[in-house]
Amino acid sequence: MALRKTLKALAWSLLALLLVLASVVTVNTLGLHSRQLAVQPVPPAPVDAAAAAQRLAGAVALRTVSSLSDPAANSEAFVALREHLRTSFPRLHASLGLELINGGSLLYTWKGSDAQAKPMALLAHQDVVPIAPGTEAAWQAEPFSGAIRDGFVWGRGAWDNKSNLLAQMEAVEALLAAGFTPSRTVYLVAGHDEEVGGLRGARQVVQTLKARGVRLGFVLDEGLVVTEGILAGLDRPAALIGLAEKGYGTFHLSLDTAPGHSSMPPPKTAIGMMSAALASLESHPRPASIGGVAAQMFDTLAPEMQGINRVFLSNLWLFRPLVQAQLEKSGSSNAMLRTTTALTVVQAGNKDNVLPGHAEATVNFRLLPGDSLEQVQAHIHRNVANQAISVKGQEGNAEPSAVSPVDTPDYQAINRSVREVFPGTIVAPGLMLAATDARHFGGISDAVYRFSPVRAREADLARFHGTNERVAIANYVEMIQFYQRLLRNAAATPTR
Repeated sequence: MALRKTLKALAWSLLALLLVLASVVTVNTLGLHSRQLAVQPVPPAPVDAAAAAQRLAGAVALRTVSSLSDPAANSEAFVALREHLRTSFPRLHASLGLELINGGSLLYTWKGSDAQAKPMALLAHQDVVPIAPGTEAAWQAEPFSGAIRDGFVWGRGAWDNKSNLLAQMEAVEALLAAGFTPSRTVYLVAGHDEEVGGLRGARQVVQTLKARGVRLGFVLDEGLVVTEGILAGLDRPAALIGLAEKGYGTFHLSLDTAPGHSSMPPPKTAIGMMSAALASLESHPRPASIGGVAAQMFDTLAPEMQGINRVFLSNLWLFRPLVQAQLEKSGSSNAMLRTTTALTVVQAGNKDNVLPGHAEATVNFRLLPGDSLEQVQAHIHRNVANQAISVKGQEGNAEPSAVSPVDTPDYQAINRSVREVFPGTIVAPGLMLAATDARHFGGISDAVYRFSPVRAREADLARFHGTNERVAIANYVEMIQFYQRLLRNAAATPTR
C-alpha cells in the first residue's frame, strides 16, 4: 500500500513537472517579440538596368585571375579593368581621389564635409578564381564572356565579386549626379589578390591608411547574403550580416621513413601512419556549441520562425542538445558551431612496388571566434600522437576576427538599408565562414561587417566559385540601390 502511494505521488510530481515545462515553453514561444528594425517605405532609386548590366558584363569579361606565386599574373586584364572602371564611371573618377596601392589595389577617397566624423570604407575585390579544369563545357555561357542572357549576367566574377565592386561605383556615380556630398569621408577599396589571401592588396591598403593615422568608423566587405528558402522554419528571406569571420589555419604534416621494397613491408608504413593521423583528426573534431555569433543569430531569428523551429529556438535552455545535434548534421550549419577540420591534400608514393620514404598531407581548419591557431596546433599534436610526424603552420594563417557590435548607429544603418531595399526581409547577425579582405581591417576599425546584397537560393550556392556563376539583373539593380541607401543612411549622419 505504501509503495502504491509513493508511485502515485511520483507520477503526480512528474505530471506537474511536465505541465510546468510545457507552460514555460509555451510562454517563451508565444512571448517572443520581433527584433526587426521598423522602417518606412522608401521609393526605389531609379537605375538604368540595361546599361548597368552592360557595364558589369564588360568587367566580367576581363580575366582577372590572381595568383599566389606570380604577382604579375594576368596583369593586362587588371589594367584593362581599371580602364573599364575609369570610362564607365567618369563622375566618380573626376570627384574622388584614386591611389594605386602596391601596383594593383585601388583606394578611392571621397572627402566628407565633416573632418571630425569617423570615415567609413566599402570593400570589394577585382580578382576572381580560375575555372576548374575540365568543367568549361558545363557552363551555359563561356565563363569569361560576360554574357547577358535570360535576365542574368553570366561569368566568373558576376557574383564574386565584381557585382559588389561595380554596384558600389554605380551608387557613387548616381549620388554624385544627384549632388550628394557625404558628411563623413568614404573610402572605396578594391583589392587585387583577395582570392589568394589579400597580403599584397588589402593588407597594404590597411598599412597605408594606418600610417596616415586613419581609423575607420566601420567597414563593409563582401560576405553573407540574402537567403531565400534556405533557413528551415523561416518563410521570408533572411539577410545575414557577418559580425565576424572564422580564422584560417592550414597545417602541413610530413613524415620521413626508410623507403623499401613492397615485398617486405614493415609493421607501420609512411602511408599507414599518415592515414592513421588523418583519420584521427577527422574523427576528433574541435568541440561544438551554440554560442557567440550563432547564439545571436538564433536569438534574432527565433521570433520570426514558424512551427516547431520557433519552439526549439525559443527554448534553447531545454532543447539545446537536440538543436545542436541537428545542426551538426549539415556542413554549413555545423561550420557555425565549431572550428572545422578539412583534409585537403595527401601525397605519398610514386610506384606500386616501392614503399615511399616520405608522406605529407595538408589539413585546413576554419577557426571559430574564441579559438586560436596555437590551440589548433596543440589539438593536431594531441590527436596525431606520433612524434615522427612534423606539423608546420602555413604562412598567411590568420586568427579569427573580433566580433563586431550590433548596438551601434553604423550597424543599424546597414540593417535599415537592407530592410528598405529588400522589404519584408529578416535581418540577423551571422558568422562569415570563408576568408575575406575584411580580416585585414581589424587593426584600424572596431566594426567590420561582411554582407553582400545578393539574393541566393539553395541551388545558387554551388555557383559560388563553381560552374555557371551568375547574378540576376533585377538583383543587381537592388545591389546598386542598397549601396545608395547605405551611403545616404551611414555617410550623411556619421558617428563621431
